[in-house]
Amino acid sequence: MANAEIGVIGGSGFYSFLENVSETRVDTPYGSPSDSLFIGEIAGRQVAFLPRHGRDHGIPPHRINYRANLWALRSLGVRQVLGPCAVGGLRPEYGPGTLLVPDQFVDRTKARTQTFYDGEPRLDGEVPNVVHVSVADPYCPKGRAAALAAARGRGWEPVDGGTLVVVEGPRFSTRAESRWHAAMGWSVVGMTGHPEAVLARELGLCYTSMTLVTDLDAGAETGEGVSHEEVLKVFSANVERLRTVLFDAVAGLPATDARDCLCAHALDGLDTGIALP
Repeated sequence: MANAEIGVIGGSGFYSFLENVSETRVDTPYGSPSDSLFIGEIAGRQVAFLPRHGRDHGIPPHRINYRANLWALRSLGVRQVLGPCAVGGLRPEYGPGTLLVPDQFVDRTKARTQTFYDGEPRLDGEVPNVVHVSVADPYCPKGRAAALAAARGRGWEPVDGGTLVVVEGPRFSTRAESRWHAAMGWSVVGMTGHPEAVLARELGLCYTSMTLVTDLDAGAETGEGVSHEEVLKVFSANVERLRTVLFDAVAGLPATDARDCLCAHALDGLDTGIALP
């Protein structure tokens, strides 16, 4: 099986133009990940790309097998993960084209499995212990620094910090929900940032979210509200710029064996009851 040290969970547009990309299928004790993992080289580093919704965007956000996705990445050797995603802005100054690197999230999902350590038997028969992992600061400080530096290096001034509120989807927010999110002081709203960050922390992985604002959420604007077509249009217009910044962030991440952040030590002193890949 091929190896990689960095993972990127995002669309196929991020890897489709790379040369010498290898496709690898990975089985996990949690079922199948969203798709094959595609491994290529960026800045001398092996990177595994995983299409979050599948290569044909056929998996809605609430049906993504997040546990299988993160487990598959770790099984290939990945220890640092970048998770770009499209979001709606909750403040007028965070309009379409804004790049925000959050430092917090709020979970408003309803039916997503969000732990590996639930005491339930896995497909392979192993039973994990029930343990509690801290996610007070859910994103890797080193990864965030690399993402911010990469954006600034390309002349795209990012928003440093903010709260990503994650909703169940696949529908967009009502105006009342959007106004409530904004009134709470949250920054952007999306459908896929959770439980990715939590599951990454439970595996001792560094996780960094990079959010691209594609629209002002329903309650932050007048008119008809956000549409799927609008989101795709803005994302497509910015995907090349985002890809360039993403690849620069990959180059700026610390060496795997040099990790000494809170993510790398998340499982210190805990007996998970299962062996990690």
